[in-house]
Amino acid sequence: MSPRVSPRRNPAPTWRNKAVMAALAAAVLAGPGVAQAAPAAVPAAQEQVAAAGITWTLERAANPTQDQQTAYNLITSAMNAAVARYNNLSDLGKNITVRYDPGVPTADGSINGTIRFGNRGYMTERTALHEIAHTIGVGTSSGWSSLGGGGTWRGAQATALVKQFDGSGATLSTGGGHFWPYGLNYDNEFSGTAADRHVQIVAAMVRDGL
Repeated sequence: MSPRVSPRRNPAPTWRNKAVMAALAAAVLAGPGVAQAAPAAVPAAQEQVAAAGITWTLERAANPTQDQQTAYNLITSAMNAAVARYNNLSDLGKNITVRYDPGVPTADGSINGTIRFGNRGYMTERTALHEIAHTIGVGTSSGWSSLGGGGTWRGAQATALVKQFDGSGATLSTGGGHFWPYGLNYDNEFSGTAADRHVQIVAAMVRDGL
């Protein structure tokens, strides 16, 4: 009868064995189709808040009449187009509240961030661009009074921009809370180019101190 041999016990893992096992585990976790043990850190750039832009909300009746719903549709189309143009061509920021008010003869905008549309004929992108400018400070801010109160805009950046558009002799005229050219004060002033330049000039006015 052969002598009984006690079963051998595996020796306790050494630090070297532990290191090998850890490396193998890391390789398995990193393999294709296998989730990482811990999520990768989000790059700092992805954690930053998006740059400010123009946003807007439309105040609606809980149960709108047909007249109100028609106005809401026209206003929504006009404001969406105007806000998209501002946000595409500038870094201006404003939170705007829009109302349909049949008692308003045309439309108006206030520096407090409110725009009111009344007449159907003014529920257009041209009017929306123009009124957004009023909410930003055109004709409504202390900067406007100091830089545009004399009949000609005196800010360097907006002045340089209109000269770039229209030649070295061009100026921005001001009066009655409005500016021209490119103020979009009337429907016959509107075009794609004029609308783009309107936004760029308003942004330059803000840089000037509007």
